[in-house]
Amino acid sequence: MHVLVAIVSFIITLGILVLVHEFGHFLAAKLCGVRVEQFSIGFPPRLFGIKIGETDYCISATPLGGYVKMTGESMPGENLSLEGADAATVEAQKADPGALTSHPRWQRIIIGLAGPFANFVLALGLMTVFYMLHNEIPLYEDQAIKLDWVVPGSAAASAGLQPGDVIVNFDSQQNPTWEQVYELSGLNLQSRNISHVVPVVVQRDGKQVSTTLDLSYGTQDVKATEFTLADIGLLPVFQPGPVQVSSVPADSPAAKAGITAGDQFLSVDGHSFHGLQTMIAYLQAGKGAPVTLEVNHAGKTSTMVVQPRLDQGPDGPAWHLGFTGSQPPTRIEQLPLGKAWDASVKFNKDNSLLILKVLKRLLTNHMSVSTLSGPIGIAQQTGMAAETPGWEAKFKTMAAISVNLGILNLLPFPILDGGMILFLLIESVIRRDVNLAFKERVYQVAFVLIIVFFAYIMFNDISKLGIFGHGRP
Repeated sequence: MHVLVAIVSFIITLGILVLVHEFGHFLAAKLCGVRVEQFSIGFPPRLFGIKIGETDYCISATPLGGYVKMTGESMPGENLSLEGADAATVEAQKADPGALTSHPRWQRIIIGLAGPFANFVLALGLMTVFYMLHNEIPLYEDQAIKLDWVVPGSAAASAGLQPGDVIVNFDSQQNPTWEQVYELSGLNLQSRNISHVVPVVVQRDGKQVSTTLDLSYGTQDVKATEFTLADIGLLPVFQPGPVQVSSVPADSPAAKAGITAGDQFLSVDGHSFHGLQTMIAYLQAGKGAPVTLEVNHAGKTSTMVVQPRLDQGPDGPAWHLGFTGSQPPTRIEQLPLGKAWDASVKFNKDNSLLILKVLKRLLTNHMSVSTLSGPIGIAQQTGMAAETPGWEAKFKTMAAISVNLGILNLLPFPILDGGMILFLLIESVIRRDVNLAFKERVYQVAFVLIIVFFAYIMFNDISKLGIFGHGRP
């Protein structure tokens, strides 16, 4: 991935997300009659801008966020400052009808919620437009169901299914598609049928073989609405050819083995896999055992042994070689507005829990802070999305970042929107303002913590680049 692409894509993505977020605050403030003194993309120092009416619309030098400055905001941390307004200024602002503090708390709460809400609207709008105009459907979903691999110890393995089998009947559905198999499996798991057993007929070596598949086998802890076919051991042929590498991070096991973008995996421990998901499932089944790879590099075939690395992620620890693979071929389907909206809601719902999962694992010590990514990590994600052919990666990356940015800002931590809302709710309950000196100390401590945390994340991002002469273990 080119560094310039990552930088430009990051600035564009962050700029759009911040613009939308701050516009939410701006619009709500204007509707409530609050005076907006400055609308800034980026943090100080101010570079250039234009003043229209009472508001200075400007671009600032630090492109890592932005803010809306409203009359009456007095807490430390605004504009990267540790100083808040003095008590006399605060009292004077309360008498100013255009000041934020002179408005009812419910209006201030609405203004605080408007920024994250704007990010949610953006994410829903982006994905709705995507599904209406350019919904990419993997071709394998429309083709004959041929198994690429069967996870050992899974329900499919217990049923005697084998790689190369073609499913010709699934729960009385003749010649089903993968989407139909997924839907029928989900319906069966949600039914009151205790056994959750479905009849399956496969084509094997020119003969039809009948068996039964117990969907409850090994899926007791998987919600029926969240399971994947990999949970029951079914891995299809995702693409006609072998898995191809798109990008390789510098400190990954794949990079250390000499694997580069454009390489193809002809076999893994002698298995010819036709999809990245199958390779991932194979690595998890191997529980970290070294794998022997047959790799095609620029027309030359070489064999190498690579040790997978256990990385902590939002869904728990997983074994990885550390590369991004090319996506399977797709076709374009344009959904009507209603279905596009439903698909958008589902996508954003699935991705909205990401940051909460990360925080839960951090707090329960199931995930190391060193695995987190900051601006550099996000830039790498946006860069990979920019270089990925088609529009899917670009829309989905921006939507996922937008919805998680909205959730992040709702967390009840001072300086974030959620922290301001928390103080307003507390003041609404006790029917008086929280002591200004106490509030300022809380904000000062929170501001310092955020700066320290940001510096750590930045250092962690840089260390992942391997510029210090060593990689992470």
